[in-house]
This record gives sequence, C-alpha cells and structure tokens, in this order.
Amino acid sequence: MEPGRGAGPGPGPGLWRCGRRLLWAASLLCVLLDLQLPGLLASGQAEIENHLEMGRKLLAAGQLAEALSHYHSAVEGDPKNYLTYYKRATIYLAMGKFRSALPDLSKAIELKPDFLAARLQRGSILLKQGNTEQAKQDFEAVLQSDPSHKEAQSQLARLTELEVSMQEARAAYQRTDYAGAIRILERAVEISPWAPEAKELRAECYLLLGDYGKAILDLKPTTKLRADNRAAFLKLSQLYYGLGEHEEALAQVRECLKLDQDDKACFAHYKQVKKLSKQLESAEEHIQAQRYEEAIDKYKAAMKTESQVEVYIIRAKARICHCLSKSKRPQEAIDVCTEAHQRDPRNIFILRDRAEAYILNEEFQRAVEDYQEAKEFDGENEEVKEGLERAQKLLKQSKKRDYYKILGIRRNANKQEIIKAYRKLAQQWHPDNFQSEDEKKEAEKKFIDIAAAKEVLTDPDMRQKFDSGEDPLDPENQQGGGGHPHQWPFEFNPFGSGNFHFKFHFN
Repeated sequence: MEPGRGAGPGPGPGLWRCGRRLLWAASLLCVLLDLQLPGLLASGQAEIENHLEMGRKLLAAGQLAEALSHYHSAVEGDPKNYLTYYKRATIYLAMGKFRSALPDLSKAIELKPDFLAARLQRGSILLKQGNTEQAKQDFEAVLQSDPSHKEAQSQLARLTELEVSMQEARAAYQRTDYAGAIRILERAVEISPWAPEAKELRAECYLLLGDYGKAILDLKPTTKLRADNRAAFLKLSQLYYGLGEHEEALAQVRECLKLDQDDKACFAHYKQVKKLSKQLESAEEHIQAQRYEEAIDKYKAAMKTESQVEVYIIRAKARICHCLSKSKRPQEAIDVCTEAHQRDPRNIFILRDRAEAYILNEEFQRAVEDYQEAKEFDGENEEVKEGLERAQKLLKQSKKRDYYKILGIRRNANKQEIIKAYRKLAQQWHPDNFQSEDEKKEAEKKFIDIAAAKEVLTDPDMRQKFDSGEDPLDPENQQGGGGHPHQWPFEFNPFGSGNFHFKFHFN
C-alpha cells in the first residue's frame, strides 16, 4: 500500500519528503563534524596553552592581575584540568587572596585526589586560618601516600603546637594571667596569622591590662578575617572613642553599619560619636575664625554630650583655656587652665596658654615658670622657646619702666582706653599745676613717663616691641647703643625752657 493511501489517517507525501531532507542534512553535518572536530579541538587546546604560557610569563614578571586574567581564560577553556586550577590558586596566594585560592585547590584535589602538592598547599592555608581539623586531614593524606614527606611532617608538628598553645593560652586567661596568655599567644599568632581567634583572645588580654593601642592592632585584622565581624568594628570604634580619636571611632562604627544598618548597638554608638564629633569640629572651626565665645559654647556643649570619658573633658577644658587666653580674659583663663593642667600636667599647650594669661595679668614670674615647665617636656618646641624668651624679657622689663602701669591700664587695653588714661594723667601731672621746685621736678618726671607711655602704646610697632619684652625707648635697645638716655620721639622737650611752660598735644 502506498504511503498516505491506507485506511487510517497517516502522514502525507509532503511530510515524508521533509523527513528525508532532515535525515540528509543530519548526515551531512556529521560528516562535516568528523572532518572539522579534530581541528577545532586542536585550535581550542592551542588557545588554552597560549593562555597558560602568557600567564606563566606575566607571573614571572610580577604582573599578577594580568596573569590571573589569562588563568581565568584557561580554566574556562578547560574546566577539567586540575593543574590549571592549581596554577590559578598560586596566583591568588601571591596576591594575598588566600580565600580565593582555597576553592581552586579543593577543585584540583577533587579532580585529582592524589595531587599531594595541592593537598599540602591547602593544608598550609587551613593551618594559617587556625582550622586545625581540616588541615590535619590534608597533612595526614600526604603522609599516607608518602610517610617520609618532611614538609607534611613539619606542618603536622606545627599544627599540634598550635593546638597546645591555644589550650594553654585559654587556661592562662581563665586564671587571669593575662600577661602569661599574651606570651603563649605570640607563638599561636605566628603559626596561624589568619586565625581571628588567637588575635581576639590576645586583644582581650591587652584590654584587661589597659594597653588599648596593642588591643587595636590585634583587633583590626580580625575585621577582614571574618565575613561579618560587626562586633570587632564596634569594639574598635569604642576603643578609639575612649582614646579620644573620635574621627577614627566614627569611621569604624560606619563599617559596622555598612554590614547591617539596623544593628542596634552600632547605631546607638554611632549617634553618640556623630554628635560629639560635630560639636568638636564646629568648635575648632570657630577657633580658626577667632570666634572664641562661640568656640567656648561648643566645648561646653561637648562636655555635656560626653561627661564620662576623661580625654574629652581634658580636651574641652584645654581649648576653653586657650580661647579665654586669646580673648584676653586672663583671670578666667588662669582658673580654667589650672584645672586643665591638674588633669593633664604634661600638656605643653595648656602651660603655654596659662603662661600667656599670666602675662596678660602681669604675673611675669609665673609665666616664666610655666614656659620653663613646658620646655622640660618638649625642649625642641619653637613656640615654647620663643614664649619663654619673651616672658623672661617682660619679667626683666617689669622691674624697670612699665608703660601699662604708668598709665594704670591693663595690657589688653585698646587705643581709645590708652588715650583716655593719658589725658587724665597728663592733666593731673602737668608741671604748671605745681608751685615748689621739688614738686615741679617730680611732676616733670611723672609727665615724661606718661608721655612716653602714650607714645609707645599708641604706636602699633612700638607697642608690639614692648609686648615682646623690648623697650623701644631704652637706649640699650637702640642700634649702636649709647647716646643720650632720653631721645624724645614726641613733640616736647621739658628742658627747652627755664620757665617750664609746656605745650602738649592731647591727640
């Protein structure tokens, strides 16, 4: 019976012709593949070999990132080649990416279980991570195949030493022998530098001994040794905060919140650090702009925000002392500086600011003493050396002629106050107001000093010299020395007339 002409329904003539064409095409494709496949395989293998060779050359040249790229391509081209995985793992290790190396080493071992080099390398990484159980399995597998393998024997001995060290360190910690635990952990950290447990335990011991700096050095690496180590970031932030390093404290707690923005402990600490940091930064900005009152207000607010941590209280009081000294409020400055000095007796800047306040208060001997004490702590500080020299000059000067005392004004008096005091005293001690010769001579001396004081203190350059401890009218300070002791720069000479008729300019 012809196709399509039976009793029941069946495929028509067109469908049969289509089927024959498909069979013919499939046969042709098979023939083509048989002819081209060896060439395609050879081409693919050549490309893989080229990637491996380029990777080897780049690795030898130290171009690790470029070498890694070629090994990626080689693995993609031949995912069943155990050696390619192993070579890529060595690149990762050279780059310090031991976590990335482990999967490649495991894959190489999966593809070739008797690949001892990969087992030894993986065991070494696991040992450095402190994973003694899995590391032991790798070293024992190597020794099972080669009982005399010296490196495997050595690594297994180190592994045993690590286990014993950790056990002894924990026991020392439990009996509160923190210094002893630290000594034991030195070896444990040396054997397993990538193990967070040893560093965390040692950091805790340092904290209990009060050595925050070393605790921080141990804790910092653990933030990268654990995938989600929010506890370490929070601990670091708290440590930096306690040391007064609020900016670093803020950076660490932000890292915690990056891992989990809803972490309650980190968020609460973040709010505290952020608020205090903002107040301290604002206060310093005010000081830079010489807005001392605003700075004082900010530092007082900061002490309310943080009233428990001593380092911030000392800092606030020290800076308030500085602001009061700069704003020429000597007695207030002396009181605050003295309190700050009691809290932080080796702080040269507190001593400097109190010395400046003493100068404003005309207590030059005390200013000299403060600068001398500051110099004992830091003999190379130029500001302290210059301040001491100036205070000594002022002390010496105070035993001679003091223009501020002559006019009866404070050292921070402005020009208007100087002229006002001058006018009042000049009128009071005008020689024409006196009758007897003795009184006139006394008045003459007084008036000369009053006029000299006005002349020096109303001239910015002369006043600055005097404030630095140098009397601009002292012949000893004039170039060439010598000369007449009174070279009057003002517009009168009291000896110009036998009748002593003075003409003064009250300008």
